Amino acid sequence: MSFKTADLCDGHHELVKVNQEVFYSYGKKKKFHGKVSTVKVFEDNVLVLEALESIPEGHVLVVDGGGSRRCALMGDRLAKIAETRGLAGVIIYGCVRDTADIAAMDIGVLAIGSSPLKSRKAGKGDRNTIVTFGGLDWLPDEYVYADEDGVIVSEKPLL
Repeated sequence: MSFKTADLCDGHHELVKVNQEVFYSYGKKKKFHGKVSTVKVFEDNVLVLEALESIPEGHVLVVDGGGSRRCALMGDRLAKIAETRGLAGVIIYGCVRDTADIAAMDIGVLAIGSSPLKSRKAGKGDRNTIVTFGGLDWLPDEYVYADEDGVIVSEKPLL
């Protein structure tokens, strides 16, 4: 289904929260939407992998990586899992790597930057919790819509 975040904001301004963080698009899909699933980690991507392997098809994984630019929380291997499982997209308040490979994948991937360094593998963090970045709280099971104009979130589906 086609949509524009600008039109969704115009038609549902009382329902939307607008993300204020600057994200760069790394995946082939520049426009995506779905139910939110969350992970909160810091320089450790074990829970990111677990979430990518288990959240429902069509969901968007929202990763609060604390804004760290020191290492990547997702590379080509994890992006391929997201693509293969039919996730709508991944939004990372942190970095990705293998960006040329991710650019060819049919999935939406937003992140604040890239880093060639892989993350630790300690398994620390939280899943399915409220995460806060970009001037808003991201709640599991809310709805996120992303396109070239920005990222918005709503408690209710807008499409």
